[in-house]
Amino acid sequence: MQSRFPELGLQKQDCHEMRWVDSLVYWADFPNGTSIDVLLDRAEGAQVFTKSKSDYVKKPISKQGLETIWNMMISTRTNLLMQWNPYGGTMNRIPETALSFPHRFGNLFNIGYVIIWTNESDTDYNIDVLRRIYKGMTPYVSKSPREAFQNYRDNDIGSGKSDKIVWENATAYGTKYFKNNFWRLTQVKAKVDPSNFFIHEQSIPPAIAHI
Repeated sequence: MQSRFPELGLQKQDCHEMRWVDSLVYWADFPNGTSIDVLLDRAEGAQVFTKSKSDYVKKPISKQGLETIWNMMISTRTNLLMQWNPYGGTMNRIPETALSFPHRFGNLFNIGYVIIWTNESDTDYNIDVLRRIYKGMTPYVSKSPREAFQNYRDNDIGSGKSDKIVWENATAYGTKYFKNNFWRLTQVKAKVDPSNFFIHEQSIPPAIAHI
């Protein structure tokens, strides 16, 4: 980092290695070093609504493109976050077919979009804002399919009912989340859960479901 991005002024003490469970505390904005016991506190906090989407970027975005994105962001005047997570390194050395997660070699970074609001009456407006930003990002992200990160669950890219998955809908979101691995995952599902007992709006259907 010091040789490639000296502008950041990153120091060793700025980096913290931790267990996964400790990262939950960190991402919940508790001070570093807070006991994981805080996760047991189930007291209901303030009402907060969120909507997330995701993208993958495979080619560098030009300065002009970055300026366009910046202007789109500030024009919304909402609590909209766009987080860019760099990829590469060890991830590039693992073939995309080795595991179910396929987003490896060829990706510069993942984009996570999150919009937050506190008044339920503002729901439609905020979701519309996020969808417009997502549409505006089309020139800069992956295509055919427009890939997505499953952990940022997004029913906009396709979904079914919680008790019934339509094959066409599953193909829409499945290939975005898993690319060509989706078809192999449907075969696995057919072996371990042929009756499709474990199901939600974006679950993987068994391969036999569309026959």
